[in-house]
Amino acid sequence: MPVSRSIAPALFGLMALLPMGAWAHAILVQSSPATGATVQAGKLDLSFRFNSRIDRVRSRLTLTKPDHGQSVLPITPSGSPDTLQASLTVTAPGAYTVRWQVLAIDGHITRGDVAFTVADH
Repeated sequence: MPVSRSIAPALFGLMALLPMGAWAHAILVQSSPATGATVQAGKLDLSFRFNSRIDRVRSRLTLTKPDHGQSVLPITPSGSPDTLQASLTVTAPGAYTVRWQVLAIDGHITRGDVAFTVADH
């Protein structure tokens, strides 16, 4: 029997013993504000928690404002290894979107959007 045929079952058996999280992409599990939320104008603390550790240095948060202008938000350098945080002040009412892009510990980049509304006073 060729060596490669006898090794394959052993490798698959070893892979089954590894935690599944090691093979998964970063998935957003919680955000503040939540998708579809309505918030008041003023200081807003953003938080995005993922199902795995992420690389803050290679991750990005981009805010799209009601006028379609965009800005990259500075990510807070400390905190939980599975969470991105940022703070900003929103004054204009309307629809906002934060696009998150993260590099997970598995080496893959994932991205998504969290849309929310700033209420008119």
